[in-house]
Amino acid sequence: MSFFRIYLRVLALLRSDARLAVTLAVANIALAAAQFVEPVLFGRIVDALSGALPAGLEPAAWALLPLVGTWVGFGLFIIAAGTLVAWFADRLAHRRRNLVLADYFEHVLQLPLAYHSGEHSGRQMKIMLSGTDTLWWLWVSFFREHFAAFVFIVILLPASLFLNWRLALPLLVLCVAFVALTVVVIHKAFALQRQVERHYSELAETAADALGNIALVQSYARIEIEVSGLKSLVDSLLRAQMPVLSWWAIAAVLTRAGTTLTLLVILLVGTYLKLLGLASVGQIVSFMSISAMLITRLEQAVSFANRLFTDAPKLADFFGVLDTVPAVRDRPDAFDPGRVRGLVEFNTVSLSYDGRRSAVADLSFTALPGDRIALVGPTGSGKSTALALLYRAFDPQTGFIKVDGMDVRGFTLTGLRRNIGVVFQETLLFNRSIAENLRVGKPDASDEEMRDAAARAQALDFIDRNPDGFEARIGERGRLLSGGERQRLAIARALLKDPPILILDEATSALDPVTEARVTAALDEVMKGRTTFVIAHRLATVREATRILVFQNGRIAETGTFDELVARGGFFAELVQAQFAPAK
Repeated sequence: MSFFRIYLRVLALLRSDARLAVTLAVANIALAAAQFVEPVLFGRIVDALSGALPAGLEPAAWALLPLVGTWVGFGLFIIAAGTLVAWFADRLAHRRRNLVLADYFEHVLQLPLAYHSGEHSGRQMKIMLSGTDTLWWLWVSFFREHFAAFVFIVILLPASLFLNWRLALPLLVLCVAFVALTVVVIHKAFALQRQVERHYSELAETAADALGNIALVQSYARIEIEVSGLKSLVDSLLRAQMPVLSWWAIAAVLTRAGTTLTLLVILLVGTYLKLLGLASVGQIVSFMSISAMLITRLEQAVSFANRLFTDAPKLADFFGVLDTVPAVRDRPDAFDPGRVRGLVEFNTVSLSYDGRRSAVADLSFTALPGDRIALVGPTGSGKSTALALLYRAFDPQTGFIKVDGMDVRGFTLTGLRRNIGVVFQETLLFNRSIAENLRVGKPDASDEEMRDAAARAQALDFIDRNPDGFEARIGERGRLLSGGERQRLAIARALLKDPPILILDEATSALDPVTEARVTAALDEVMKGRTTFVIAHRLATVREATRILVFQNGRIAETGTFDELVARGGFFAELVQAQFAPAK
């Protein structure tokens, strides 16, 4: 994404506040004009004071009053306008920053699992926060001060030619030299800054990895190694950053030197022109004031350009994520199906993650409402992927999946997923209270409903033992709970949702045998009347399944009841024999 395209996007994000943005722009133009007129009027006052004034204090005061009054009026206007511009610019920037952050967050949450599988969460957080902070700074600084500075330089400075073109020439030469210098620095620094941002992203990912796996870091005594690795990344970052800083330091030094020389030239040229009668003292004073203002504006411009190009890679990453089109999204004519009955049909469904090896291939089966379908097979055989296709974590490349006779791609994602409850093998919990985690699937659940779901999932005992009960916070990813407690909480969450379709992905894998037996009994009751898919490696847990689908290499190798498959003597029978054979 080119530099200019990036900043057109920055301005486009203000579209919903276009009226206020245009008002601020017009106010900045008026402010720049007033700042230009003020020193011109001051020069006229100096000429009037050094010229012939009427005799007597009162006549002289009346003669100076129009100029002095106008000059004071412009000064007061600059103060008032500057205050109002800063006031509304701050509010515009803060409001838009918060709205854009929320929109970005919503967009990222809607991106499919395939996207998140290849992107580090630490990098995503860094892009979101640094991108929105950069947008805020650009908006507030642009409207509060820099737009007026650019108007002063680009539009009003040429107007000084009409005041005295001989005195204006040094100012124009300074601006041309400044522009040429800035272009050179930008060309040199822009590519280098991209490398710097890559180092920042790597730094964020590494730190997030270590903090997210703090138990692993401490138990394996890796603190020194992780810190050493982070310091190495910091050193690499500094090596990449130094050339960029050097270029902008050169620009700042040359700009300051050029402005100092310009002031000296204007003083010398003005003195010479005064001696020739081609300039007045007031004009010299005006141009010295304009030069001082120009120096300030140029220094602001250097600082602004420095920040612009330093932050351009951050914005490029931000817009890159914002422009990512979800592979799984609602169709224009998608509709909410309401509560479905639970008839599920897979018809020659295939999916490949990399385009070379199939994750699942030619899956075809039907689950009637109330059926209990078990999926068994070796790790990596496609069981979890098959069910992820059902709730559209991915979409198949070929074939289709129907619920109640309708292609799931015709449903809204929210409408489809509201009908499906999932208990994952890896327990996924928020760093919030127990109640908030339970209400994930049913935000309006009552306290009685939560207690009932927790009791049926054998989770009520450890919840009641906690002094804070359902309001107890459980830590990041539920770390304040044991593995079995986390899994029971996840089961309770699915029960509270009360979906017509239930997916249990090794839902009892983290439970001890006694608790597993209690939860299994509860799940047996809960599974009645709803279509349930059970992924299990412990084959004893699928004896009561309506049908068992045996997966091998992404395909359904066998299908039937437990007894039918054992009697068939195939791959499933081998799995059963391997699990139940007596240890030697």
